[in-house]
Amino acid sequence: MEKLIITVAPTGAQTTRKHTPYVPLSPKEIADSVYEAWQAGASIAHIHVRDENGDNTLNLDTYIDVVNRIQDKCDIIINLTTAGGVDMNDEDRLRVCELAPEMATFDAGTMNFGSSVFYNTPNFLERLAIKLKEHHVKPEIEIFDVGMIENTMRIIKKGLIEPPFHFQFVLGIHGGMPATPKNLMFLAESIPSGSTWSAIGASKDQLTINTMSILLGGHVRVGMEDSVYYRRGELAKTNAQFVERIVDLSKTLGREIATPNEARQILGLDPLRKIKTLNNVTGVVK
Repeated sequence: MEKLIITVAPTGAQTTRKHTPYVPLSPKEIADSVYEAWQAGASIAHIHVRDENGDNTLNLDTYIDVVNRIQDKCDIIINLTTAGGVDMNDEDRLRVCELAPEMATFDAGTMNFGSSVFYNTPNFLERLAIKLKEHHVKPEIEIFDVGMIENTMRIIKKGLIEPPFHFQFVLGIHGGMPATPKNLMFLAESIPSGSTWSAIGASKDQLTINTMSILLGGHVRVGMEDSVYYRRGELAKTNAQFVERIVDLSKTLGREIATPNEARQILGLDPLRKIKTLNNVTGVVK
């Protein structure tokens, strides 16, 4: 098996201080948490940002602040969310691509998301794919249900997403596919040959899906976006705790951990892109 890519999702759109006092919210807190996770073995950082009130935002200056703080410290791959939450403006979502991160999310369809509706219309998805391609950003194709694979294939057939493809299976969200081993195996068998994939198990299902992903040859995402508990009744104090547990588990199962540059090679990313990204973002700040 190829080495394991660990993504850390330190903040997310749903987790608040009511859920846990430890979730990082400010640019400094997010960047410090990502750096700790990188030290523990993470090679990708999936970034959401918040405003001064702790609310979701797609403000480019806030993204820039977080990205610069991270890239001043380490070479982790930056993966920015283009969602930000379930109620963000399409134009604001598209503008995230202009920061030219190495990766950004492509949420591949509309769905019920808890008590809300997460809109990703066919027209928006096509516009997002065009914008990502224009700025040479690799899409992380987020799949919450199997129909989203078909949505993605339609975009691929138009030449708007190019191989190698990388899928992120998000299981256990209310409104999406349940987080079961059977569903994970079905999704892994349903994507184009030669694709890479990673998986998320929301809340209590995080470790189960992480373990299955390691065994099946996929990759994993962990962090307070997906679960705030390290074990039943015990809040995680850092995102690095989740990463450390996966590193230990993967080594026990005989699978080595990928560094950021090894992850770039696995995903087909330009190894120099991290430098270009820093220069682009710094340029925007000036």
